[in-house]
Amino acid sequence: MNAVAQRIGARGWVLFGAMALLWGVPYLLIKQAVESFSPAAVVSGRTLLAALILLPFALRQGALRPAWGKVGWVLAFGAVEMAGPFLLLGHAEQTLPSGLTGLLVATVPLFAALIAFGGGDRSVFRPARAIGLFVGFIGVAVIVAGPGLAVGSRGLLAVGEVLLVAVLYAVAPFIVAHKLQGVPSLGTVTIALGAVGLFYLPIALLTQHEVPTLSSTVSLVVLAVLCTAVAFIVFFALIAQVGPARAPLFTYVNPIVAILLGAAVLGEEITLGLLIGFPLVILGCWLAATGGSLRFRRPRGDMPPVAPG
Repeated sequence: MNAVAQRIGARGWVLFGAMALLWGVPYLLIKQAVESFSPAAVVSGRTLLAALILLPFALRQGALRPAWGKVGWVLAFGAVEMAGPFLLLGHAEQTLPSGLTGLLVATVPLFAALIAFGGGDRSVFRPARAIGLFVGFIGVAVIVAGPGLAVGSRGLLAVGEVLLVAVLYAVAPFIVAHKLQGVPSLGTVTIALGAVGLFYLPIALLTQHEVPTLSSTVSLVVLAVLCTAVAFIVFFALIAQVGPARAPLFTYVNPIVAILLGAAVLGEEITLGLLIGFPLVILGCWLAATGGSLRFRRPRGDMPPVAPG
């Protein structure tokens, strides 16, 4: 890791730490927000507020016009990266612990590797990467079916929802790479967030049946401001500092943040299955994504595979 550290530099590591926190915290905030907000209200509030915050930056950089020129694919990206995942996460976290949710989302590289294979990338089944796929999915099985969790039928449905989120997060970068190459990321994200927020607004109004609590409201605002708007700005700075190939490294730290916060703030249990399965998932994801190498090829497109909560 020393060679990578030498290339990244102090500012890069500060940005890495910021991203590990900003996209490790959302699972805790979503868990608290859905205590009195409907999942649709969480999605609409989060995305609309974040879009309003990002809009001046996008206008200043002239990023909206190029993105609007490919609005169909921008909306497709928003559906796959935000509309589906944000709602599924909110619904799943009405049942699952936030730490477990964050860890399951970390399986994105496993599904990305399988999607790449389906697209003709035969390197996915080189020995190290194939072993990574196997180890990663074994880790998920241990977490879900292992000692101490006992999620039940409703919990298994929620686990399926989170794994579907991981699949969607794995698909989104391929849309960026093949259909939105050269389109400013800030314009894409701002338009996508605004569209998703407006889409869910009437659903939110129809499904919000109780008066939100103060803690849920604060969680929703923090989720929108810090974990969506500010996180994307920091993420763009990270890409500029270390390049799009190494930027996703912070995603291996996110589950640790999610699990520790869930245990410390919400009192979520760290089960034996989680302790056994967690390192298997992270090891499997790393092998599947890199083949065991610390050197990353530069992906096409200006946004690498990420999984914001």
